[in-house]
Amino acid sequence: MRFGSHISIRDGYLGAARHATKIGARSFQYFPKNPRSLSVKKYDRRDAIECAEFCKEHDLLTIAHTPYPTNLVADEKQIQLVQDSLLNDLEIANECGSIGVVVHFGVLKNTENPLEGYQRMIQTLNDVLSRWDGEALALLENNAGKSGPTGTTIEELVQIRQLTDYPDKIGFCLDTCHVFASGVWTGDNWSDVEAKGIELGYFEHLKAVHLNNSAYPTRSMKDRHANIPYGEIKVEQIKELLSSSIFGEIPFVLETPHESRFSHQDEIAYLNELMGE
Repeated sequence: MRFGSHISIRDGYLGAARHATKIGARSFQYFPKNPRSLSVKKYDRRDAIECAEFCKEHDLLTIAHTPYPTNLVADEKQIQLVQDSLLNDLEIANECGSIGVVVHFGVLKNTENPLEGYQRMIQTLNDVLSRWDGEALALLENNAGKSGPTGTTIEELVQIRQLTDYPDKIGFCLDTCHVFASGVWTGDNWSDVEAKGIELGYFEHLKAVHLNNSAYPTRSMKDRHANIPYGEIKVEQIKELLSSSIFGEIPFVLETPHESRFSHQDEIAYLNELMGE
């Protein structure tokens, strides 16, 4: 299976790819630029192209992740920054040969109209994707529910994609901690989640998984990642999810705590052993 982790680009995009092979990863995720800024980055195109070539040669699949301030339902003062930044992320990811760019489902707070957030997000995606003609996809990620229930359900993700003008430019990224924390997946109902996702066409467009355990119980609505063997999701429940045939060859990327006593290299090896690889 294509287990990997989030990797820093402090040594460049090619450097990140090389690091991935050193830790035994078959996939990885990276921030295409400063994760705390929406500034458009003038990136080293040669470095990105060399990253793409290296990944192809070493059979590595990659995804990028938008900076933390990215908010698809931002107000009028911020939305242009968000749109330009997301377009920049897509350009970098495309040059690096990545599947796409993960972006969180937007949550609009303090509104009297619960539909306004969905409307804003659809408009933002339309505005960005109308200017985008590359192969990298916008990958919508499910929420844990810490800011409310918006963006936690499979139904919402599928509907937003279908209601945009450019559904073919949108895919999904499933975060296992988030889907557990929200209560959509309780740990004991994976067969129901899988059946619902198949029925709605969600898994047809799933391009990546953020493979994280949860530090808090299901329905806690708390977004706190834990290492695979040490969280509230039982290892056998994670193994049941990983054993599903619906995932195919997509990347499973760890966003878990990374420490010397249990590094991502250790965790990838643990997962390979767990799945008998």
